[in-house]
Order: sequence, then C-alpha cells, then structure tokens
Amino acid sequence: MERVSAPVKKDALSGAFFWLSAFYLVYCARPGEFARIFLYIPLAKITGLFALLSLIVAVGKTPRKFKDLPKEGRFLLVIIALLFLGAVLSPVWRGGAFFSTIDFAKVSVAWILTFLLITSLPRLKRIIFFQSASVAIICALAVVKGHSVQRLSGVIGGTYSNPNDLAFAIVLCLPFCLAFFLTAKDALRKAMWCFAMLIMGVALVLTASRAGFIDLLIAGAVCLWHFGVKGKRLYLIVATVFFGSVLLLVAGRNLMSRFAAFSSENVTTSQEASAYESYEERKLLMVRALEAVRQYPILGVGVGDFAVYSGRWKDVHASYLQIAAEGGLPVLLLYLMFFYRGFVNLKNLSRKKNLDPETKLFAGALVSSLIGFVVGSCFAPEAYQYFPYFTVCYTSVFLAIANERTSSEAGPTTLPLRPMRRFAQA
Repeated sequence: MERVSAPVKKDALSGAFFWLSAFYLVYCARPGEFARIFLYIPLAKITGLFALLSLIVAVGKTPRKFKDLPKEGRFLLVIIALLFLGAVLSPVWRGGAFFSTIDFAKVSVAWILTFLLITSLPRLKRIIFFQSASVAIICALAVVKGHSVQRLSGVIGGTYSNPNDLAFAIVLCLPFCLAFFLTAKDALRKAMWCFAMLIMGVALVLTASRAGFIDLLIAGAVCLWHFGVKGKRLYLIVATVFFGSVLLLVAGRNLMSRFAAFSSENVTTSQEASAYESYEERKLLMVRALEAVRQYPILGVGVGDFAVYSGRWKDVHASYLQIAAEGGLPVLLLYLMFFYRGFVNLKNLSRKKNLDPETKLFAGALVSSLIGFVVGSCFAPEAYQYFPYFTVCYTSVFLAIANERTSSEAGPTTLPLRPMRRFAQA
C-alpha cells in the first residue's frame, strides 16, 4: 500500500505547485499584453480556481499542515473575513465591495498554498524568479510600447495601468533582481539581470512617479547597505550612483518637473500644472478618507467603495488610509500586524547560525522590499496589490525552511526512561 500511495502524493503536490506557479505568472506577467487572445480568456480566474482546488487536494499531503500556518497567515484570513463582512454591510455599494473583496481574497489562496508547498530554497527561488522576471519583461514592453506616452499611463493593463502602481511594483522587485544578479553563476545570466535592472530603472523614471522615486531612494539605500556595505561589494554603490545619475539626466525631466510642483508659484508648464493639481487633489482625498474613518470606524465603507464615497472617483494615495477607510480600524490594525510579522520573521532568520550566503542575500532583498513597501504605502493606494503580501509570505517560508533545517540537523532527541519504565522494559 505504501508503494502505491507515495507516487500519488508526489503527483498531487507537483500539480499543486504547477497551478501555483501558473497563478504567479498570470498575475505578474499578464499574458494578454503579449497575445491578444489571452485577453478573452479569464486566465486569472482559471489559475486561481485550479490553485484553490489544488490547495484542497494538497491538504494532508504536504509536509506542513494548515495548523502550522504562522500568525501572519491567520491575520490575512481574518482581514479577508472582516472585509467580506464590511462588504455585505457596506453603506455605499455592497455589490461592488463584495466582488472587489473576492478579487483580493485570491491572494490568500496563493499565500497559503505557497507556505504549504514550498519547503526548499530552490522552489522558493523559482517563485521569486517568476515574479521578478515578469516585472522586468513588463517594464521592457512598457518602454517599447509607451515611449511616446506620457508617464507610460495605461500602456500596460491591470495592476500596471497606473504609473504609480507600476513604479511601486518595480521598487518591490528590484532587490530580488539584484540578488539574482549576485548569485548568477555565469556571465550571460549576470548580463541579463543587469539589463533587467536597467530597463526597470528606465521604466520607473519614465513613470515620473514621485512616490515611486522616494520609495526607490529609501529601499535602494537599504539594499545597498545589505549588498554593498555589509556584503563588501562597494562597486554596487558606484554603479548605482553612476547609472542613476545618467537615467535622471537623460529621462528624468518630467520627474523633476513633478517634484517642483508643490506650490502654485512654481508652476510654469502644463506638466507642472497637472502635478500640482494632483498634489492638491491627494490632500483633499486624505481629508475625505479621515472623514470616512470617523463616520464608519468599525467596518469601513467597503473595498473599492471609497472612490464612490469621496465623490471624485479616485483612491486615497496612502495605503494605510485606504485600508482604514474601506475596511475599518480593526482591519488597519491587523494590516499593520501582518506586515510587522514580516520584519519579525527576518529578524528571527538573522539569528539563525550557519546560514548559507544565498539565504543571507535573499533575506537582505526581502528586508529592502518590505521597507520599500512600508515607505511606498505612505504615498500610494497599494493596500490590495498582491506583491507586498507575497513578500511577507516569502519571509514566512524562509523562516520555516531554516527552522526545519535546524530541526533535521539536530536530529531526534530521546528522553531518559523513568525508573519504572526501565524496569518494565527489562
């Protein structure tokens, strides 16, 4: 019987990992941008459904069980449950909030399946590779298709349609690209990752996203501290300063103009006028978000319903205010606790002895990506974007792998037998 069950178990887990990988690819790479036929096929729903079915099939067959789900995973499930409750009781638009919550809830399927299935560093690297490479390819496509489009707005659909969202995704993935560059074994792969980072930098500058640029400066500084200073690779700092300066000089005119438009006195061009109007509108939306929190502090107005509530059909450009206004203060608290757990995981991971250099590299990339999210969330409505949730999941998986490796190296411990037990076994 054991000889028959083992292959079934292996096949079930392989199938689950396949659909998990497919879900990551569809979400991150958006196949419809490369072949129009995919625009008419609901790939996200199909892969999400099969990933959910795979999760059901994999229950009980994975080395980790649902009871092993870390605190952050449970926080995410409670967040989604409260968002569904808020959608059902929404004072603005129940139907819209309900279906928006369903779209966001898919991240929990990917999150749990990732934690249950990925028990080795190579498999985790494969998932991170899918995300990082997909964003790099999207950036290349955006630059080619939108070289004459203002701020690359709407060049790519879905998650990347808004320039600020595209810039946010770039900042979160750049540390992973740098980690892959440093761990690449041959010159060709290093060259490919170097080109990927350059094209991502070009795309970010072309978005002229002020929030994205500030986010990049802070996350980039953390990344260079881990890889350049602590890792004793000072050439990374020199290369970053050089290529960053060239990018700003060649393609950063619109970005600099938008930074100058914080006062009506500095507005001299139509680009600066648009940036100043955006700045004033964001301040107004923040005030409206605070009013929504005061009026509906427990369950909020419902996911996606703030745009209707505000009367301006736009989101508030701060993830913390966005989640508070649409989900309520309890969801905001859980949201903060969820991402705080990511830093706790990385701190616990750093305390592990005998970590291999590759694990240390990706741990540094995760720290940079998380800090990038924390900073970027102050300036962008990214509460429901999957990338930050994936990053926290990666920290959970890394820590679980390290703990399991430590346990296996320690080996089983045997307690000394009690006197009466020794007598009974004699």
